[in-house]
Amino acid sequence: MMEYDIDSIIQGYAQGYFLMANDGEKSLGWYGSRKRALIPLDERFRYPRSLRRVINQNRFTVAVNQDFEGVVEGCADRDTTWISGELKEIYKALNEAGYAYSFETWQGEELAGGILGIVIGGGFIGESMFYNIPEGSKVAMVKLVEQLRERQFVFFDAQMSNPHLERFGAYNVSQQEYKALLNLASTRRCSLI
Repeated sequence: MMEYDIDSIIQGYAQGYFLMANDGEKSLGWYGSRKRALIPLDERFRYPRSLRRVINQNRFTVAVNQDFEGVVEGCADRDTTWISGELKEIYKALNEAGYAYSFETWQGEELAGGILGIVIGGGFIGESMFYNIPEGSKVAMVKLVEQLRERQFVFFDAQMSNPHLERFGAYNVSQQEYKALLNLASTRRCSLI
């Protein structure tokens, strides 16, 4: 495994950037966005009634970092992926340094779904999510929001909005608003574990 400058990587995220590899290329670069999608941690967070029924059936259990590499692989396992081999190694190094986390749902012994993210102070930066079992990632989203609220996180960054995230109340903030949230988050010491 290569050595990575964890402090520099975290500094990049703390300035509002995120890492991505171009599909099919070895190039890994920093990217930013004029708008950032956030998942609300207040009463604006919502989800379908059908998902509430699934949650009430207790079909899934949740865990943090029980199978970090399995979640990274699950997130990268798609036709077009921005998670290169090098980025997987970076996530592993960030996990070992206490910055990257996998928030997982399990059905018995099977990894049902998960969310990969980076914690900086009181900010959770969601990198990707996946599921092996239907509803696995949606239940992970609901349970992660509950945990972020309990642990007094400032925000849950989903990076880019899409219709799936909008069903949960995702909304966009400007680059300036996002940087203000990052500054506030940097004053907190929150953890998922």
